[in-house]
Amino acid sequence: MTFPVIGVVGGGQLARMMAPAATALGLELRVLAEAEDVSAVPAVPNAPVGDYRSLDDLREFARGVDVLTFDHEHVPTEHLLTLMAEGVNVQPGPEALVHAQDKLRMRSAVDALGLPNPRWRALHHVEELVAFGDEIGWPVVLKTPRGGYDGKGVRVLRSRADAEESIDWFGTMTPLLAEEMVEFSRELSALVARTPDGQSRAWPVVHTIQVHGVCDEVIAPAPGIDPAVAAAAQEAALRIADELGVTGVMAAELFETPGRGVGFLVNELAMRPHNTGHWTQDGCVTSQFEQHLRAVLGLPLGATDVLGEWAIMKNYLGGANQDLFSAYPAALAADPAAKVHGYGKSVRPGRKIGHVNLVGGAGSDPDELRARAARVAAIIRDGASAPGGTDAPEDLSARPKEKA
Repeated sequence: MTFPVIGVVGGGQLARMMAPAATALGLELRVLAEAEDVSAVPAVPNAPVGDYRSLDDLREFARGVDVLTFDHEHVPTEHLLTLMAEGVNVQPGPEALVHAQDKLRMRSAVDALGLPNPRWRALHHVEELVAFGDEIGWPVVLKTPRGGYDGKGVRVLRSRADAEESIDWFGTMTPLLAEEMVEFSRELSALVARTPDGQSRAWPVVHTIQVHGVCDEVIAPAPGIDPAVAAAAQEAALRIADELGVTGVMAAELFETPGRGVGFLVNELAMRPHNTGHWTQDGCVTSQFEQHLRAVLGLPLGATDVLGEWAIMKNYLGGANQDLFSAYPAALAADPAAKVHGYGKSVRPGRKIGHVNLVGGAGSDPDELRARAARVAAIIRDGASAPGGTDAPEDLSARPKEKA
């Protein structure tokens, strides 16, 4: 008796965190790693090194796998179309994945579905950028359609002079994407999963806190969210996944916009497990990693109920402490309920190297849980001798309470 083999292109922390879910289900996971020292290699025995930009490397890796899926969205679309034509089972397929690879395609698709989009425009010349800003009002946001993540490939332009200084971008990639600078109350994420035959499930909409363009914290469910807004956000994410033919996990990152339209605008899409879903590892009946594997194999999807009243995820980035494990005794003793997830990466300032999850039962206080998670993360990041709790969580007490 044999179980399916799942091949994951990319050896980052997302592939690493798929490994325990695959083991639990009795599946074999293989990873096409960028190098011998990337995050997933210690967790996955079969992890050949290859270049995801090479069709030959992808072909070789795809031999013997039952389904090919992804740790990131950067595999060239034309390579995936070729693999599919040669009989490789690619999930999600390139026709869907391109909407996470190309922000212009994503904006066009959201418009076509009649879902709430910021005002945007495809631009070929800096003069068009200036005209767009003059038309809708400054500031505007300029983005590279492909390749940007964690705040990279984004410029905020506050005036015509700023726009004119962006002429260098037009020499490297066109068209570019310009968007209005959205006034929003907070950022949200609607995480869903879909199988090839159209079964889908959604997790609760969460509040995400970004610092310098990188996800820093997630609070699940989003505190004080209007139930109608939460339901509309879930429905929008499910509809995007269904209409675009997404398989596996998809995150719809959103701007909450009270008083404007349905109460949110679509920011970006990701078609893979996502940083805003890491809380599901310890806070949900089915984690996003298990659900992704189920989905790409066409298995029935798992329940998405939260295991407590609140679940918190706190990222920690590379900091002063190079010897992370030396801080573990103090960090784990500081809060025995905290679940620490390390990515096995070398420490560099600003690099994602792990996260902390905490789940609170009935009557728990999400801000108190956030402070506890931040303390554990700070001890690991800064070293056991550093004072805990150096990250002061944002005060959410002024946010509107959930309507009855």
